[in-house]
Amino acid sequence: MTVQAQNIDAITAGAMPHEEPELTDGFHLVIDALKLNGIETIYNVPGIPITDLGRLAQAEGLRVISFRHEQNAGNAAAIAGFLTKKPGICLTVSAPGFLNGLTALANATTNCFPMILISGSSEREIVDLQQGDYEEMDQLAIAKPLCKAAFRVLHAADIGIGVARAIRAAVSGRPGGVYLDLPAKLFSQVIDADLGARSLVKVIDAAPAQLPAPAAIARALDVLKSAERPLIILGKGAAYAQADEAVRALVEESGIPYVPMSMAKGLLPDTHPLSAGAARSTALKDSDVVLLVGARLNWLLSHGKGKTWGEPGSKRFIQIDIEPREMDSNVEIVAPVVGDIGSCVEALLDGIRKDWKGAPSNWLETLRSKREANIAKMAPKLMKNSSPMCFHSALGALRTVIKERPDAILVNEGANTLDLARGIIDMYQPRKRLDVGTWGVMGIGMGFAVAAAVETGKPVLAVEGDSAFGFSGMEVETICRYELPVCIVIFNNNGIYRGTDTDPTGRDPGTTVFVKNSRYDKMMEAFGGVGVNVTTPDELKRAVDEAMNSGKPTLINAEIDPAAGSESGNIGSLNPQSTLKKK
Repeated sequence: MTVQAQNIDAITAGAMPHEEPELTDGFHLVIDALKLNGIETIYNVPGIPITDLGRLAQAEGLRVISFRHEQNAGNAAAIAGFLTKKPGICLTVSAPGFLNGLTALANATTNCFPMILISGSSEREIVDLQQGDYEEMDQLAIAKPLCKAAFRVLHAADIGIGVARAIRAAVSGRPGGVYLDLPAKLFSQVIDADLGARSLVKVIDAAPAQLPAPAAIARALDVLKSAERPLIILGKGAAYAQADEAVRALVEESGIPYVPMSMAKGLLPDTHPLSAGAARSTALKDSDVVLLVGARLNWLLSHGKGKTWGEPGSKRFIQIDIEPREMDSNVEIVAPVVGDIGSCVEALLDGIRKDWKGAPSNWLETLRSKREANIAKMAPKLMKNSSPMCFHSALGALRTVIKERPDAILVNEGANTLDLARGIIDMYQPRKRLDVGTWGVMGIGMGFAVAAAVETGKPVLAVEGDSAFGFSGMEVETICRYELPVCIVIFNNNGIYRGTDTDPTGRDPGTTVFVKNSRYDKMMEAFGGVGVNVTTPDELKRAVDEAMNSGKPTLINAEIDPAAGSESGNIGSLNPQSTLKKK
């Protein structure tokens, strides 16, 4: 009897025909696991073996933003993590694509941005015997030293737990990058749909509050109360914590002046009366007690020692950090406070509200006088309407743009373009300034700009040195493809640092020189965006305003004097130079 005849007989007898069980596969389980945990966006570069994963994710309602290079997709995922406190997801192909994404993953880990790099990989049995598979590479082993955690999933039934572990590792404690290795065979594995659904894991309380010890708070308050010249330093960890009201209350109720690190600018407006940003050198050198809130005493703060910090032994440091091993990393921390920033700041506030006299008025007056003197000294440079522009006059125009549009997001990278913008452009709201961070790397610009626009829906102003733009410039096509409200301003001085170097032999251009009078605005026009060339600060201001009002992808080529700029920007001391002369 045929199967069809058997089914007819069964129906006739009142029984239903045998039903095939519903199935699912690795592709859908990865997507379902991400959706279950509130992931809404994937940043990726399609290719073998993850092309269909991106297609299916898009079909299932996830937003999938495809880039031209994996490093830029990874940078987008990293800054998405910073902005949302959820791990940004970067999806790459195997081997070379994985390595491209790995740079962004390592940078995310260094900067404490939660990010998950998901990469397809070659089959284990071939890789382990080194038999020469397509893009063969032991990606898990390579990733491990460069991120918080690294996991590999070999069976479809383990996808749910693998994704859950990656999410928890990325956001718990000190956030960072996590690598998730998915071999090609995993995607096509088929299992029972009900079993697959039950294998998924929704992460509960992935980043629980870590309360500080009462004794640590008491110790910190005792040190603060003894200060004659107290100072608060706000780091990007304070911005990431999103404990904005508590941080503001700590500053205002204590009356202690503060210096924000670059990505912490805007937690309180840079124009706040307690802001000592414009008197940074004096504040660091002359303070006697320094409270670090989400800031690390790394190279950006001269490791807490040296001439930046005045006389040796003249400082006592209080540090708030969720990572105990950060304490005493460079100098003694006399009052370590271990816990999440929100909980620690609230605990300090409770103590301040009970018994606090405020910061000494003579210290506040010293910093106020220095701040006003520095601002007055800078003002003429910012107001100069010259052609060609210098960095100061061009940044003066953009300073006004941000003042008028405080909810816009500023992305900033370069050498002089970055260093000078940090001090010139005031920020007014938290998490509105995104820049190169701890490593000071080039190439974050377009990835950060894309993610900032996608994640927030706010207009983005990306201020780029011409050298920095070159690392990710092809992503202007991505910006145009997704019609994102991004205005890019390139400070074009024809080279790295300056455009005036020459080859002593006369054979080639100087090593730091680019094509003279390049028109980067034409790149944007090639992809359907708006391109503008400007030569004065007034023209720059008008062009940026028009771009921000329209929301259209725009690239403004700002002609800067080729002789403007200093070697390596403000960190020239880190760039060793030969003092020997050829005989």
